[in-house]
Amino acid sequence: MCSSDLIQSVFNRDPAARNTFEVITCYSGVQAMLFYRLTHRLWLLKLKWLARFISMLSRWFTGIEIHPGATIGRRFFIDHGMGVVIGETAEIGDDVTLYHGVTLGGTSWQKGKRHPTLGNNVVIGAGAKILGPITLGDHVRVGSNSVVVKSIEAEKTVVGVPGRVLKDKTVKSEHFDSYAVGGSEDDPTIKAINSILKHLHDVDSQLHKVSKELNIKDQKDSSVNGLEIESK
Repeated sequence: MCSSDLIQSVFNRDPAARNTFEVITCYSGVQAMLFYRLTHRLWLLKLKWLARFISMLSRWFTGIEIHPGATIGRRFFIDHGMGVVIGETAEIGDDVTLYHGVTLGGTSWQKGKRHPTLGNNVVIGAGAKILGPITLGDHVRVGSNSVVVKSIEAEKTVVGVPGRVLKDKTVKSEHFDSYAVGGSEDDPTIKAINSILKHLHDVDSQLHKVSKELNIKDQKDSSVNGLEIESK
C-alpha cells in the first residue's frame, strides 16, 4: 500500500528523513497520502460518504485535509503538513511539493471545476494560497504566504499578495527556499530597505569627509596660534 516512489520522494526532498520506518510512522504528509489513496478509490467507486468520512478521520489524525475527489500525481510530497487544504476539483501533477499551511481552494460556490491545477515539479511555499480554477505551469515556484488568483506560465516564480511574477526570473531547478519569497531583487520592500541603507552610507561618508576637513582646519588653527605665541 505504501509505494516506493512515495517513500523515495521524502528522501529526495527532506534531508531530515533517516529511514523508511521513520518516514511511514512520523511523516504526516505520507500518512495523509495513504489515506487519500484509499478515499480516492472509494470516491471513484461512488462510495462518497465513506470516502468523506475516512477523509475527515485523516484530517483529525494528520492535520491535512485532502478531498477524496482531488486528482494527485506521483511522488507528491507534503512537508510538515499541518494546515494544508486541497479542494475537491484540484488537480496536481507529478513531483509536486507543498509546505505547511498551503491552500488549494475555490472561489465559487458553483459546482464544476473551481480549484487550481498544478503542473509537474511545482513547489508551493509555506502558507501560500492558490485560489480558483487557475493553472500553474510546470516548474512554477510560489513564495511563502503568497496569494495567487491568476494562471501562471511554466518556469516562473511568483511572490506577494496578490501574487506577481518576478521579472526575468525563470526557475527549473529543484532548489527552492520554502520560507523565503524567492529572489529579492524584485521585491519593493527589499528595494526600499536597500535604498535607505545606501542613503545612510552616503550620509556617513559625507560626515566622515566633513569631520576630516574640520580636524585639518583645527590643526592649522593650532599651528597658527602656536606661531603667534612664539613670535610674541
